[in-house]
Formats: sequence, C-alpha cells, structure tokens
Amino acid sequence: MLNPLLVEKGLPAFDAIRPEHVEPALRTQLESNRRQLQGLLASSAQTFAALVEPIEALQHRLNRTWSPVGHLNGVMNSEPLRRAYNACLPLLSEYQTEIGQNETLQRAYARILESEGATLDAAQRKLLENALRDFRLAGVALDVERKSRFKELMQKLAREQARFEENVLDSANAWSRAVTDAAQLRGLPAAVVARAQALAREKGTAGWLLTLDQPTYLAVLTHAESSELRREFYQAWNTRASDRGPLAGRWDNSPVVESILRWRHEAAQLVGFAHYTEYSLATKMARSAEEVRTFLESLAAHCVPAARRELEELETFAGTKLEAWDVPFHAERLQRERFAISAEELRPYFPLPRVLEGLFQVAARLYGIHLSERHDVTTWHADVHFFDICDAQGELVGGFYLDPYARPHKRSGAWMDECLGRLELGSRRELPVAYLVCNFLPPASARPALLTHDEVVTLFHEFGHGLHHMLTRVRYPSLAGINGVPWDAVELPSQFMENYAWHPDVLPLISGHVDTGAPLPRQMIERLKGSRTFHAVLKAVRQIEFALFDLRLHSEYQPERGARVAETLREVRAQVAVVPVPEFNRFAHSFGHIFAGGYAAGYYSYKWAEVLAADAFAAFEEAGVFNDGVARRFLETILSRGGSRDALEAFVEFRGRKPDIKPLLRQIGIAA
Repeated sequence: MLNPLLVEKGLPAFDAIRPEHVEPALRTQLESNRRQLQGLLASSAQTFAALVEPIEALQHRLNRTWSPVGHLNGVMNSEPLRRAYNACLPLLSEYQTEIGQNETLQRAYARILESEGATLDAAQRKLLENALRDFRLAGVALDVERKSRFKELMQKLAREQARFEENVLDSANAWSRAVTDAAQLRGLPAAVVARAQALAREKGTAGWLLTLDQPTYLAVLTHAESSELRREFYQAWNTRASDRGPLAGRWDNSPVVESILRWRHEAAQLVGFAHYTEYSLATKMARSAEEVRTFLESLAAHCVPAARRELEELETFAGTKLEAWDVPFHAERLQRERFAISAEELRPYFPLPRVLEGLFQVAARLYGIHLSERHDVTTWHADVHFFDICDAQGELVGGFYLDPYARPHKRSGAWMDECLGRLELGSRRELPVAYLVCNFLPPASARPALLTHDEVVTLFHEFGHGLHHMLTRVRYPSLAGINGVPWDAVELPSQFMENYAWHPDVLPLISGHVDTGAPLPRQMIERLKGSRTFHAVLKAVRQIEFALFDLRLHSEYQPERGARVAETLREVRAQVAVVPVPEFNRFAHSFGHIFAGGYAAGYYSYKWAEVLAADAFAAFEEAGVFNDGVARRFLETILSRGGSRDALEAFVEFRGRKPDIKPLLRQIGIAA
C-alpha cells in the first residue's frame, strides 16, 4: 500500500498518516530527488526550462511530503510523532545544505542567468538571483572541511530548535491549577469556568481545573478578581521551560538557547558574515543591523513617553503601583469605564460562524473571490474545517484548513503555514493550500465558539497571510505566495487585513448576537472604534522590546562570553520597557518566534511591516475601504506577486512612493 505521504495529487490524507509513515516517506523522497538531480546535472540540456523548472518541481514534491508532518507535529503532538519528526530533521537539513553547497548546480544557475537573462521574465530572473544568493548563504564557496562543519551546524540547529519548542509545549501541558472554592473564580468568563468544570469532571476530580492554554491564561489575567490567581498564572506562563517557577528545571531551555545562539553565530561567520543578524538580513528589506536598530529606537522615541503616561494613568485609576500580572486586569476595567465596553460584553456578538461569514464577504468585496466550505476533506481533528476559494469567474484558485480551538498537545499562538504551494510548470498545475491555526476557547455545549474582538483581529491577521499565499499568480513554488518574500515584508498583508476588523463598515458584517442574530449596535461600534488606541502604545513598546532584544542577542553574541540572555534583556528593558517585570520572569525561555520559528534576528519585522501595512491601508481610507481600483492594485502589486519582485519596489508601485511612518503613528494614537 502506498505511503500516504508520497501521494502526489490532491490534499494530504490526514486520516491515513501515521508516525511510522514519516521517516520512510522522507527517505524515499530524498533518494528520488537526489537521483533525479544527478540526471539533470549530467544532461547537456541545461536551460531554465530543462534544469531550473524540474528542480522547482522536485522541491515542491519534497514540501508536499514534509508539510503535513511538520504541521501535525505542531497541532497534534504525540511521542511517536515527535520521535519520527526529530529523526527526520537531520535528514532534511543534510539534503537542503547539500543542495545549497552543490557547486555544479550553482555554476549551472549562474550560466543560465548570464546566457538567458535577456529573454527571461522578471519572476524567472528573480528566482535565479535568489538561488545564487542562497548558494552563498549555504556555503557553496567554502572548502570541504568548512562545508562539512556548516552542514553539521544546520543539523544541530534543526534538532535544537525543535527541542526548544517541545520543552515549551511539555511544560505548559504539565501545569494546571485545581480550584475547589468558587470564590477564587470570581470575575472569570462563564465559558472559561464551564470548561474548567468539564475538565475537572473528565479527570474525576471535584471543582474546576484551569489549564495553561493561551485563552485560559489571558482570561485569568484579564478578568480574575483574585490577584493571587493572576500571579500564579503569570508565573507559570512566564517561566515555561525555564529554571524558575512551579516546574523549575524540568524542561529548562537555558542550555538550548546557549547552543542555538552559539551555532548560529558560528554558521554565519563560516560564510563570511560578522554575526547572525548580518546573515539574517541578507534576505530581508532592511540592509543592516544599524538600520534596524535606528528604526526601532526612533519608534521607541515616539512611543516610550506616551506608554509611560498610559501606565501612570492606569496606576492612578487602580490607586496603587501595579505588578505585571495586575496590568491587564485593571486595564480591562479602565477601558470598560472609559468606553463603556468590555471584551466579555462583546463576545456574544462574535460567534465564530458569523465572523467567518463576514470575513468572507470582506474578501469577496475586495478581491472578487468566493469562499465556501467543503465537507469531503479528511482532517486531523473533528474541529478542523476546509474551505475552497474561487475567483470571480468561479474557477478554483486555492483552499485552506481552519483549526480554530485550543487543545492539549497543540502549540500555543496563531499562525498560517503552507500546506501546498502554487505550481504551474508545463501541463502540471497545483493550487495553493494553507493552514490557518488559532487557539480560541472551544465552544460550550451546543453554542458556537464566541470570540473576543482581539481574537477576531487575530483571525483577520492569519487570514491576511492566507490570502497572500492563496491569491498568488506566480508559477514557481519558490516564489509563489509567501515564499521568497522578505521576512520583514511578509507581515504586510496580515497586518493590513487587521484594519478591516475595526472598521465601522465591516463590524456589522462580522457580528451577530449569538441569541438574537442582531449585529453590533452602532453605539457599541463607535465605542469599540474609540478603544482601538487604548494602550496601543504600551503594546507597541512591548513589541519594540522583543525586537531590540532579538536584534542585540544575535548582533552582539561573542563565543567567549556566551549568550548573555538575561543581561541583554535587562539592558533592553531599562531602555524601553514601561511595565515592571519580576525577577522570576523568564520570557526568553518560551520566545519561540526567534528560537524555534523563522524570526531569528528578524522579530523587528512585525513593526517594520506594520509601517507598510498602516501606510497601505491609508490608501484605502483615502479612496474608500472597498474601492475597486485600490483593491485591484493591492492584489496585483502585493498579494499576487509573492516573492517574484523586490518588496520595496512592489510597495512603491502600489503606493506611488516609499513607506511613511505617519499612518502608523496615527493608528496607535500618537500624533505624527
């Protein structure tokens, strides 16, 4: 029987994939790729069509095999799957480095660019230019010994980054808080209490069981009247996988972080860069660590004074100095007093089915697409749904899975990832498919899941990533959708889409009271709109803190003195942080974006792209948020281009000028 991971057509057979399929499938695919590459390089016909396009197809097939594995490891983690996944990481890393260090292939690509450059289209030239850059970044010019060391470092990093994420997941799953006194739950949303009671019942214990998943953590910090309960959750969450807190030392990421930073630094220096930040920026819009630091510190100069005023105002309201775990609780009450609105008051107006319906209407009005659910697709969990996307002519252009709810053994946070990339080579055509993953509170009984407005914004954000991936018109997988897009531009479509979740023309489309179906009343829309800038600067300063920490950690690393994680974080906080942080806080130990994800020396990308997104949305505000011409231009210059064009050039084509920071400053409530 054919291994389900090796099927080359259709969607992944998630109902048939088992851990024992993983390593055999990957080994088979890698062997096939190596054999075919050898044949291609032995051929005398080395043109773009005869060499580059077949190699694109090879990489596409490999991604088709591996994507479901990496995805399942994040959303349905288990010991057997984890073992299979980790066994494959060195194999995959070895192959990728092997390709990147293939001098024969590099010379062939260089010859093709030189000989065919005048006849190639812009996407084909960009593909070759990116590939030649990536050969350099993989160490193609190194001698044999240093090539071997670089390959070894890539394998070590793949394993250690996976270990980092596993430690965070395991430590979160291991902690829970049993409650037997109902008074301790005072203030918590009814849905959170009901879920805690159901979990206790499942475990055969009395009372309530609160777990350390993201929606429960946020609900406790925002609504629990018990300061002690808030402190317990804050400490458990912010000491995950560390040497502090209730599970101190059990899954400690301290040595993992040290290893990751040491190996990244060595790898960057092997291929000629001063440090890992310089290496990372070789593929981004920003050109130097100095440029990024200047950008962040300039933004901080605008934001820090305003953030301090926000905190002072909150402490005046609370009548006391606030600890970090008290800030969300009192902020929610100040917001309720100022705008006569609260997150829980809004929740009944945002049932997930209604939010999706309205979100799809927004996409239809902007881009002329039609989205509909399919029920014949196998998934990895009963909560997962699949949707098709058709264009204005009714032609299928892509699809996506939506996995909306938190559950055990699922990574926290929200993300979009590629299931299948777009490919159009000769007679072969494959449409893009995405994974959209969130961690909302699951529905209670027969009612649908009810979202906070913050969660609505999160859904719009991830859907924006999805549109970027699914509406691409690029034929080549390495440039289609989010592929080949500089990391500091990849957040543009997602952060752009968030604006629609706040717009008064959109809120009636995405809201409908769970009991009556009535949309959000006009006066509540106005109050919600007014609340958008509430503590927006405090949130911005927190992001700047993360970005500066990441930048300095990777720019200033020196092997002889080690990572200096705690010291660097203290220095950054002294420079830009506003909310006081307790000594036991070990935020870095669960900072998966930079230690397990794709944001290493690139977390600044969120703020960088936020400037682009706010400026792009300003074009819609000037012409009308559903203006056909502006939407068509955004689709044609940004969403459909993928990585086939320089990101800054694409933005200038859309906006008619370079990015301006003033729309972002207005958006967060700071006068430009």
